[in-house]
Amino acid sequence: MKDTYQVIVVGGGFAGVAAARELGRKGVNVLLIDSNNYHQFQPLLYQVATSQIGVSAIARPLRSVFRRLKTVKVLTAKVESVDAAQRSVTTADGQTLRAGILVLAVGAVPNFFNTPGAEELAFPLYSVTDATRLGAGLTRLLDQADGNPDSHVDVVVVGGGPTGVETAGAMAENVKYVVGKYFSPELAARCRVHLVDMVPSVLNMFSPKSQQYATEHLKKVGVQLHMGVGVTEVRPDGVTLADGSSVPGQIVVWAGGLKAGGIIAGSGLTQGRGGRVDVHPDLTAPDVDGVYVLGDAANITDSTGAKLPQLGSVAQQAGKWAARNILADLNGGSRTPFRYVDKGYMAMVGRGAAVAELGRKRIQLQGIFAFLSWLLVHLALLSGLQQKIRALFSWLNGYLLHSPAQVVVSGPAENERRGQAPPGA
Repeated sequence: MKDTYQVIVVGGGFAGVAAARELGRKGVNVLLIDSNNYHQFQPLLYQVATSQIGVSAIARPLRSVFRRLKTVKVLTAKVESVDAAQRSVTTADGQTLRAGILVLAVGAVPNFFNTPGAEELAFPLYSVTDATRLGAGLTRLLDQADGNPDSHVDVVVVGGGPTGVETAGAMAENVKYVVGKYFSPELAARCRVHLVDMVPSVLNMFSPKSQQYATEHLKKVGVQLHMGVGVTEVRPDGVTLADGSSVPGQIVVWAGGLKAGGIIAGSGLTQGRGGRVDVHPDLTAPDVDGVYVLGDAANITDSTGAKLPQLGSVAQQAGKWAARNILADLNGGSRTPFRYVDKGYMAMVGRGAAVAELGRKRIQLQGIFAFLSWLLVHLALLSGLQQKIRALFSWLNGYLLHSPAQVVVSGPAENERRGQAPPGA
């Protein structure tokens, strides 16, 4: 393997794949490095964890993504360090690779905000491995409780953003529609799902109307809300809240935020909020030449200077835009500032229930129309025809028949709480 490339992209998430694909279409020599050999559709990880779809619906081999782009090479390797000034990366086996232009799309890691016990005991939800471990933990917990009529099953979801709301809603609907069918109605009656956040309302980025709809639906399906009070400790039997009270929970799901990983910290790049790099408007890193930072590793602004959220749509568009600027670099042209096309926000709350605020004007939808819009948008965004077909079949099967895609326990219980490094790490 050669050690110098026109462009090296670290990370096979939305931003990295989008950048490498655009460059490959123009014949640029690209090396894409990721610790996993697949691209994961992160917005649907919670559906894997709650057995609504299988892993094969959201994970696509990177070599399949780039099979027709002969100038893009995929390397499955763990990147140990990055030297931004030298535009080089060093892998776990000691190999150092250099690039004319370096793209860091290394994703992020869960931000536990130094909460005691959170990193050791909580289940993050940021990778396929996170999702399958959480799913296995949930199923094993139900199996154990099914044999003990005096036991209760409590799951605590920390974080009232889209991931937390979607996870809590899916779990509560599993209790309502699936546990009673596959285990027993008595066990379903002993299951409780809790949602906790320090902010006073769920979906803080949405309008008050959408927040109210989501709150009412979550309560309707049985989610117990603990809003306006933060988590101060995660324990094996639940969480302690800032007001001194506690919430029981054999499983704690952490959906409370993300931060840049250690690769960015050791790269020599200046870090801003969340440990991310405050990139220039053209998506290049400050103080170095030939380095772009994208996705969850970057703080990106729009044309007005406002910070853009850490969304897949932002990462994907930034990846394509960075590729155009890289082509300008290679051909002696001028870079242009990133212009984000705001398509709005969506969140699934449950079967037939979602909220959507579309476009810059935030056209608001709630209920079945938002639900159908959510399904169509996510189906369109999935990578690969096979993934789309599998997801569609699983949704039809699950939402119409309440039949889960998979209920599988694998791996020793002591390993279930350990997370996996994000793409590119």
